[in-house]
Amino acid sequence: MKVLLIILAVFLLLIFLLFLYMQSPQFGGRIKRKHKELYKRSRQWNGNNFDNSKAVDMDVGITQMPHLIRKMYFGRIDKMPSRPIPVVPLERERFLSNTSKPKFIWYGHSVLLLQIAGKNFLIDPMFGQNASPTAPVATPRFSMNTLALIDNLPPIDAVFLTHDHYDHLDFASFKVLKHKVRKFYVAMGAARHLERWGVNPQHIREFDWWEEMQLGNILIAFTPNQHFSGRGFNDRTKSLWGGWVFKTETHSIYWSGDGGYEDHFKAVGEKYGPFDWGFMECGQYYKLWKPIHLFPEQTAKAAIDAQVKLSIPVHWGGFALAPHPWKDPIQRFVKASRESGIKICTPQIGELVVMGDEPKSKAWWEEY
Repeated sequence: MKVLLIILAVFLLLIFLLFLYMQSPQFGGRIKRKHKELYKRSRQWNGNNFDNSKAVDMDVGITQMPHLIRKMYFGRIDKMPSRPIPVVPLERERFLSNTSKPKFIWYGHSVLLLQIAGKNFLIDPMFGQNASPTAPVATPRFSMNTLALIDNLPPIDAVFLTHDHYDHLDFASFKVLKHKVRKFYVAMGAARHLERWGVNPQHIREFDWWEEMQLGNILIAFTPNQHFSGRGFNDRTKSLWGGWVFKTETHSIYWSGDGGYEDHFKAVGEKYGPFDWGFMECGQYYKLWKPIHLFPEQTAKAAIDAQVKLSIPVHWGGFALAPHPWKDPIQRFVKASRESGIKICTPQIGELVVMGDEPKSKAWWEEY
């Protein structure tokens, strides 16, 4: 009898989780037959999923799960800062003036406000306080009240989305943000999430790898990386993932996106480099998922491969999504970059950076 009750309880729990998935907008839009028809134009689409260029094992076995859970939730106490990391207030007038030089503001993890050729762009605008989909498990942000930052942002010409993971695409952020944005340029397959959240489909454009468009005098390209996607129980790799390139006649910027080390960095550098700025993934790594995230030493190497003149580490300083100390990515990246002779920029969260007048790197993270 007890066994039957346990089975019934598990079954009811699964039904509840399925109901939650069907109802909660946080999980985004479900893939339908019409979407699969559209994805056929991509060489990465195999008829049911998007593939990396090379076969990648992204599964964590059952026998490894207890060790990973112990490392994530019961390991070292330094996975979080000693106190919340403050965000430098927006210098709005300075950001909007003198548009001849590119500017950026990094808001922690992978959120970037970028101005180039007078256009204001947002990349992976996850301003929310929690990188987990639903309660009771939470992945809190290192900084406080970040959703409120959206209200003070300038008008946004376009949002650029690398992929649909929760730490890059956030329902709470889009509810506040969508009315400030003219266009949304996203990885192929991610449009269905934005449409469910009320964004007009005419304002969204999906991109395949190496696909380009011209926005004014800015060349924009969606570039490959080695990663995966998914928000729900059954949509893993049902949308694409990648990075972004922004080029004008005078400036060139690379956003690597998430992904493990492979030869795509050299391919991007050869096609679009050299780059004045390269925003390179650095953080949330672990030995079991090395194929899909860069270790800091690989971040430095990837910047060299992509022909980046000034490397800015991102994908850290926002959340504890891997079982490493929160300072580990930046400390190892700085060391590896110095040993490799790479120029770097490590601004504070919210600090305004202007091309040609980048601040000297200082170890501000050691205060936390």
